[in-house]
Order: sequence, then C-alpha cells, then structure tokens
Amino acid sequence: MTDAGNAIRRTALVTGATSGIGYEFTKLLARDGYDLVLAARSQERLEAVAGELRTEHGRRVETVAVDLARDDGSGKVFQAVDDAGLAIDILINNAGYAVYGPFKDTDLDIEIQMMHVNMLTLTTLTKRVLPLMLGRRSGKILNVASTASFLPGPLMAVYYASKAYVLSFTEAIAEELRDSGVTVTALCPGPTATGFQHRAAMEESKSVKDREIMGAAAVAAIGYEGMMQGKAIVIPGLRNKLTTEAPRVLPRRVVTRLVRRSQERVGT
Repeated sequence: MTDAGNAIRRTALVTGATSGIGYEFTKLLARDGYDLVLAARSQERLEAVAGELRTEHGRRVETVAVDLARDDGSGKVFQAVDDAGLAIDILINNAGYAVYGPFKDTDLDIEIQMMHVNMLTLTTLTKRVLPLMLGRRSGKILNVASTASFLPGPLMAVYYASKAYVLSFTEAIAEELRDSGVTVTALCPGPTATGFQHRAAMEESKSVKDREIMGAAAVAAIGYEGMMQGKAIVIPGLRNKLTTEAPRVLPRRVVTRLVRRSQERVGT
C-alpha cells in the first residue's frame, strides 16, 4: 500500500495498546512512520489513543475493541486487519496480566483467562502474521515476556510459568527464522510502573514496595531498539539482568525461596 507520495506504508499491530508499555510502543511506532492497528478492551480508551496518534503524527490508526481472553479474540483482531486491507510489518504481543496469591487460593477461571491472553493469544497472533512476513522476507515480532520468565514464582505461580512459555517460544522460533528476514524478540522487563500491579492486586508486595521500578517509557524504548536490531532477548536495566542470572549461579531451591520472599507482602 502506498500513499500519495508513493512511499511504502508500514503497519504495526499492538495488543494491550492503551496503557503502560503497549501505549509507549504505539508512540514510538507512530513517530517512526508506522500506521497502527491497536487492540485493547476499552473502545473509549482506544479512541482516545488513536486520536492522539492521528493528531500528533498523522498516521492511519485502526482500533479493535476486543477481549483477548476469549476464544474469538485473536480472530476478531485479524478480521479487522483483513477488512482494512492491511499487511502487518510489526507485531507487538504486549497484552497480558498476572494473578497474585497462593495457588490454592487463586481463582481458576481468572487464571485460565490469563493463560489464554499470555500464551494462547500471543501464539495465535504470531502464527497468523508469520506466513505473510516470510513471504515478504521482512517483519518483526516482539513478545513481552518478563524477568519472571527465568524464575519459578511462588505467589504468582501460573503467571511466572506463562512467561516462561513466552520466552521459550520466542527463543525457539527466533532460531527457526534465522536468515529468513523475520526477527522475533522477547522483551523481559522487571517490575514496571504501569497498571499491572494494581490489576494483580500486588501493590503491597515487596517486589513493588521495596525497590525502584522502571518507567514504561524507558522499558518500551529499550525494547523497541532491541527489536529493531533483531535481538532475540532484551532485558532492560542492570538489576533485572542480574535477576535473570540468579538461576545460573544459585541452587534452584534457593532461587525459589528468594523469589517468594520478594513476592510476599510488606510486613509478612
């Protein structure tokens, strides 16, 4: 697709695009000339972000209000992409959330929905964009994982496990796609200042209260640069890099106990 000046139009799809890291990605992409497809749950918030990007950067922005925890979520996204006649050059699988608390007490239905978003939707969207990217021998995919991907996670057991899947999946297909013209990147931030902690009801955990956490804009900028360079894994911040090295130098039982201590609520 070309504009009036016959310049090639490039399009990026971002899930979880209306807040936090996802929102910061949309601004970086629009700045660099990408048209956008934004997917999130709130139509009102989607329209607000889309209006901002259209006004400030003059980009085409399509929106899809969708619950990606539902079986038809990813299909709805790609129906919107097809209806708009767009081809995706960059996919950012940012949507995801956590459930906090001892596994015996957490809500199974919510955990199933979380696994659907964190793993199944991410995998499905990647599967949908990849053939066209390979046909063009060009494309970039970024999957938002976590420093949790490297660790067992007492008090957030299912979330940590879901992010381990994201990292493993990303590394594997990045190798499969070597020399194909398509790159796949896992962004592995630590705790980040977004609405994530509130949704997981973990604002009082030591991992949040007892440390300085990075801002969403800084994390997105580092991840964006790494994606553009074709890196397989990007870990923002020295402390986060050191955290991911713990399983290499400490017994796993020790690592598991240390993670639990960091996840416990302040005062426990």
